[in-house]
This record gives sequence, C-alpha cells and structure tokens, in this order.
Amino acid sequence: MFKKILIANRGEIACRVIKTAKRMGIATVAVYSDADARAPFVKMADEAVHIGPPPAAESYLIADKIIEAAKQTGAEAIHPGYGFLSERASFVEALEKEGITFIGPPANAIAAMGDKIESKKLAKKAGVNVVPGFVGEIKDTDHAVEISNDIGYPVMMKASAGGGGKGMRLAYSEKDVREGFEATKREGLNSFGDDRVFIEKFIEDPRHIEIQILGDKHGNILYLNERECSIQRRHQKVVEEAPSPFVTPKMRKAMGEQCVALSRAVDYHSAGTVELIVSGADETGESFYFLEMNTRLQVEHPVTEAITGIDLVEQMIRVAAGEKLEMTQDDIGIDGWAIENRVYAEDPYRGFLPSTGRLIEYQPPLEGWTDDGAANGRRGVDGVRVDDGVYEGGEVSMFYDPMIAKLVTWGETRDEAADLQIQALDAFRIVGLGHNVDFLSAIMQHERFRSGELTTGFIAEEYPEGFEGAPASDELLRGLAAVGGVIATADADRARRIDQQLADEMYAPGDWAIRIGRTEADAKHYQVRLEEDAILVDGEPVEVSFDYTPGERMVDVELGDDVLTLQLAPTRTGYAITTRGGTHHLRILPQRVAHLAGHMIEKEPPDLSKLLICPMPGLLVKLHVGEGEEVQPGQPLATVEAMKMENILRAEKQATVAKVNAGEGDSLAVDAVILELE
Repeated sequence: MFKKILIANRGEIACRVIKTAKRMGIATVAVYSDADARAPFVKMADEAVHIGPPPAAESYLIADKIIEAAKQTGAEAIHPGYGFLSERASFVEALEKEGITFIGPPANAIAAMGDKIESKKLAKKAGVNVVPGFVGEIKDTDHAVEISNDIGYPVMMKASAGGGGKGMRLAYSEKDVREGFEATKREGLNSFGDDRVFIEKFIEDPRHIEIQILGDKHGNILYLNERECSIQRRHQKVVEEAPSPFVTPKMRKAMGEQCVALSRAVDYHSAGTVELIVSGADETGESFYFLEMNTRLQVEHPVTEAITGIDLVEQMIRVAAGEKLEMTQDDIGIDGWAIENRVYAEDPYRGFLPSTGRLIEYQPPLEGWTDDGAANGRRGVDGVRVDDGVYEGGEVSMFYDPMIAKLVTWGETRDEAADLQIQALDAFRIVGLGHNVDFLSAIMQHERFRSGELTTGFIAEEYPEGFEGAPASDELLRGLAAVGGVIATADADRARRIDQQLADEMYAPGDWAIRIGRTEADAKHYQVRLEEDAILVDGEPVEVSFDYTPGERMVDVELGDDVLTLQLAPTRTGYAITTRGGTHHLRILPQRVAHLAGHMIEKEPPDLSKLLICPMPGLLVKLHVGEGEEVQPGQPLATVEAMKMENILRAEKQATVAKVNAGEGDSLAVDAVILELE
C-alpha cells in the first residue's frame, strides 16, 4: 500500500480523497493555487505545495507542476479527483514515465472513452445500445445542417471532448444548427482544447441513468447499481439519487452487463461511470442508449456509497496499489435510498445566474466531513452528509466551479431521504452571495419529483417562467404570521426596556397587523394577537412553539406536527423569513398604526427595458450588432462567457441600437450596461 499520495485537485473532492486516505493511514499532499492558499483542503493535507496563480490553465491544469510537486514530496501516487487532469491520457503516460502511480484507469481507456466519437464506435462494437447519429468528421456549418436534416430533429450537437454540460447545443431546426454549431465548436476548443463536434438524435422525454463501474487490474469488473441524474439544468446535473425510481431489476441487470462489457473492451480498472439515456416514455424500460463513459470518479458518487456501503475512493486506491476487489457481483446490494443535491453559488431568482463573491456567513446543517464513526459513516450522521470545500469568510471564485457543497441524505425509503433533504436545506445558512438552496428544497417538495416521474426536461417544464420560490400552504403562512407576532413582541419589549427606544404608549403587548408578501398586490393579511395562553391568528389559535432571543437569525419552530428551521433577516418594517424553499416578507405593524401604511408610497423600480445589462460577471465574447442597427425580438445582441459557458443575450422587443458601451474582449461586471436601445 502507498505511504503517501498527492491529490491533483481542489475543493470538496480534494477533501473527500484526503479523508479516506487518512482513514487508511496514508499521508497526503495537496497542491494549491494563490486563490486556494487558505482553503480547507490545504489545511486537511499533511503537506501542501503551491503551484501557481488562480487560473486553472496556469496551475491545476499544468501536468509538469503536479508531477514536480509529487517528486518534491515523495508522493508515490496521484489521485486526480474529477475535472482538471482526471481524464487526460497524456497525464497518465507522463506519470508512468516518472514511476508515479495514477489512481485511476489506464491511459488507453481514458483515450478511448474521452473521445466521444471513438467511444460510440467502441460501444457499438461491444454490443452496447447507442443513440442514432453521425460520428464522423463534420466539415462546417452547412455539413452540420445536412447531417441534422438526415437524422431528423431534434438533434444534439456535442463537443467530442466535452463534459460537465459544456459544449452542448440542442437544435430543433436548421436555424438552431446554424446558430449553435460554431458556438459548440468554440466551447469545445476553449474548455477542452478540441473543437470537433458530433451530432446525434435527441431522445425526447429522456431519463438520465448512469451505471457505476468498479474494476481491478486482475480482470474483475463489477457494476454497483445505477444512479438517476435526470433533474438537470443546461445539461448539468442538479439532483442525483440511487437507486432510480424507474429502473427495474431486469433493466438494472441488462444495463449493468452492457456497461461491464464496454469496460472490459478497453481493459478498464478503477472507478468509472457509464452514462445512459433512457426513453422515459418506454414503459418496458428497455430503450436505453449509451451516451458516454466518464473515466473518473463522479461528483455524485456519494449516493452509490450510501446504498452499497462501499467507499469508492478507498477502492480506487487499493486497485491502483494492485489489490484485487474483495467483493463479487453477488455482494453488491441496495440498502435504502440516497439523494444528493448540489448547492451552487447561483441565483435561481435571477435565472440561475452565477454568483461569485465572499461567504460572509456559511453554516451547513452538519459540519463537513463528519460521520458517526460507524461502518455506515458514508451516510454522515443520522442520514445527513455534507461534502464541502469552502469556509466562512472565504470566496467562491470566478476561476473555478461554483459548487459550494454537496448535501447527501440517506433513508430507508425515497420519501425519507427527500424529507431529510428538506429539513437539512432549511438549516443551510449562506449569506453573501446568491445560492440555489430554496430551489433545491422546492424540487424535493414537488409532487412530480415525489412521484418519481422524472425526465431531463423537469426543470424547464415545471419552472417555464423561472423560479419564484416554493409555494406555501395556508397553514404555513398562518404559522409564519404567528411566529412574526411572537418575534415582533419580543423585539419591541427589548427596545422598550433598552434606552427607552419605544415609549410606553406606543408599545402594544402582542397585537399586530401582519402582511406577508413583497407588495400589496400579492400580499395576504393577518391579525395576530398574543394572549397569555394562546397565539391567535385572525381569531383562531395556532399551535406554535419555539425559543427566540432578539437578534437570533435562525430558529427551530414546532408548527403543529412539523418542525421547521426558519432563517430570519430583519427588514425596515419586519422580517424576511426563509423556510421550505421560499422567502416570505413580513411587514409587521402594531394594530394601532397599521391603517397608516396605506398612505405610504411604494417605490417603483426604474425602467431598464431600454438597456442590455450583463446578467453575470463574464467576458464579452461577441457583439452581434452595432450602433444604429435595428433589431427584432429574439435576435442575438451579445454573447457573454461565464464559467466557461457561452450565454447569448437576445432582444426582447423591436428596437434600434442607440449606443454601444462595451467591446468584444471586455471583462464585464454584473449589471454592466452593454448596449442602449431606443
């Protein structure tokens, strides 16, 4: 067994590998850029080596720096995590020349599966179902249009070396192909150094199922059941679970055996994942097709660990050290249900725009990388596990993936795992940047998610107008009104007692008019009165119990039979209370002055309809129009690259470009004005 390994990665996956290595008694080496000098993974490792400035292209992606760090510290092996150099065959070959072991698959398997065009040919030869499409060289846009017309719309254009949702465009018409083909090539070149594109039939109403593969160097290859990853946004996974509510034992066996056959065809060893697209409309469950093989550990691997009890990182290390797998296919079972939600620095209330910045407050529901010490520690504590790599006061940088943490829950049933997600998400406190916690909670509560009727179109279909928060029941709103009354009474009592902030005649002992809603148009009104032995909302008692000290920002509340965690943010006239996937604005006024609120003028937001505003920090890649040009609704105006993905900004109405405020190649801040229209 290795005495020391180096982790060629950062963030939560670096922490993940270090945790298992420590348990195995293996010393660890971290490598870090300037941006990560104070990151948790650097502190967790036994040694750390600085490798350059923040851009990955100048640090984590430079193989020579990683190899030099390993030689400098005496590391015998390197675990690549995922992303960066994890699927680069040339890196594996370079390590072999230096006598350093790669904790992952062989270079030939990475090369074969990393090329999506060649991998499809191999899959077909191995007897794996493949999606109809064109896997040869595409000369230009006209050729792409010709191919797409032959296949039949809709089609998916994909960068051959792509992954992580980058370098993908869905086309429903010739116009879409002409508009998206070159963008797909650019994304492939910018993100992966390869601008080749292939085109395949887009399976409508699909489910995304993946099979976890584990093999050793002695010819043993197993499949560790499946994960369902159908809930995606822009082809990036948002929610993953294991097992799938759709897959039957017969289907699982057929999928697993095909994926093992493919792995065997490339002499695969270590952990890997074969991704499949499944026709959700096919009730037999037999219409599944090969998408790609990821020759590395997946972001969502914890859900497989939770239901199998197998530490995948440990197995990768043991396989790399030459050990045989100690389990057989018959040993692989399914114990309970696990769900993973990816907590991202993105704002679902603003179209999921990336949100970089400082974590002013960061308080997960459970401290990261803790477990109960038992054999099932891969399930965290009481079924809740947090994998993170950030810290309070740290920064979510524009240079790397915006994932803050992974929240994993395990339960005996799917509903139990989902309920644990809702409770844990309520207790996830993040202040300083936008995040998707409310959105994740809304999904966990959604009736369609609960039914298990999932497709990759779930988010687009269920939130066609964007996300505005999870809907709240009348019972919840009445409960929040009661809570608002208690909090307001406690705050007012404290203000009255400290420095005479409220005169006695202005203090009403618990008699409040509460409006829930941002504006009068969408508001609900409640009359709340606190009596000695009851809390009355509109004259009816509400059962609510909690402890509150003025100034607290998070409280646990018993509301009837439910226990809620509420996050409190004071506003000018009350509180914004966040719980159960939504933020509710409470205007709280004493009854005696509430009637005066009708005389207050509500401030109207400025008219920004004549401005093209950059919705996120990014690089202005292309300006499609110039001054004086007339534009039509839907016409591309500018393309902004953020997080290595291109975003096309379009005209919302017919107008004329009056002024251009930015040029191609400019780095833009959020809300920067790109164009002015008239």
